[in-house]
Amino acid sequence: MSQIIDLSVPTEDSPSEATPVTVEVLDHRTGATVLGLTPEDFPGGMAISNETVTLTSHTGTHMDAPLHYGPTSGGRPARSIDQVPLEWCHGPGVRLDLRHVPAGEEITVDHLTDALQVAGHRLGAGDIVLLWTGADTLWGTAAYLSDYPGLGGKATAFLVEQGVRVIGIDAWGLDRPMRAMIEEYRRTGDRDCLWPAHVYGRTREYLQLEKLANLGGLPAPTGFTVCCFPVAIAGAGAGWTRVVAIPEQKRAK
Repeated sequence: MSQIIDLSVPTEDSPSEATPVTVEVLDHRTGATVLGLTPEDFPGGMAISNETVTLTSHTGTHMDAPLHYGPTSGGRPARSIDQVPLEWCHGPGVRLDLRHVPAGEEITVDHLTDALQVAGHRLGAGDIVLLWTGADTLWGTAAYLSDYPGLGGKATAFLVEQGVRVIGIDAWGLDRPMRAMIEEYRRTGDRDCLWPAHVYGRTREYLQLEKLANLGGLPAPTGFTVCCFPVAIAGAGAGWTRVVAIPEQKRAK
C-alpha cells in the first residue's frame, strides 16, 4: 500500500486567514425537519447533516489559476481554475529547503540554484516545485500572515522557463508578505515590487499552491509524486485543493 503524506492545512476560521470562514451546521435532528419529516422517522432517530460554508476561493490550501494574475497570460485569455489541465496537477515533486531566507525577504534565483544543488536535482518539465520556508509552523497565529519570505519575479521566471507548471509554498502567499511589498512600493514608487511572482503569470501561465504544510514530513527532497487537483469552480481564479505527496515505493530485494 502506498504511503500518502498530507501537505494541506485544514479549511477553518483561523487567525492565519485574512478573511473569515463561517460554517453553519444543519445537525442530524434538524435535517429531518428540512425534509418535512421528524427525526423519529429515521433509523436511530437521526436524519442526515449538512453544512453551509462561507469563504473565499483562496481560503485554506488552494491553487491559483492564471486568471488570478490577470485577464490574459502569454497574450491569450487566462485560464480559470476549471480550465486548468489536470495533467499539470500530478507529477514529480522536488522540495527546496529555503528555511534560511529571513521573513519578509525575497527568494532569489541564487537561493533556488543553491537549494537545487543541495537537493541534488536538475529541474525537468512537469516538476512540481515545493518551497519549504517553515512558515507552516505559524499556522493558527496572526504571524502566519506576515512572517515568511516570498518568491521574486526573476526566480519565478527561472522555474517556469524550465518547464515547471506548478510552484507551491508552505506560507500564506507565494510573493513576499503584503505589508513588505506595499511598504517598499511606497518608499520607492517602483510598481515592479508589487506581487512580482503573480504578475509574471501574465507572461507565461503557471499555477501556484499556497498554504501548504508538512513539507518537513517528506522523506527526502525528491523521490515522491505530488497530486494537487483543485475543485473546479467555474470561471474562478482559484480553487480549494487537497495536496498530497506519494513517496516512491522501495522494491523489495
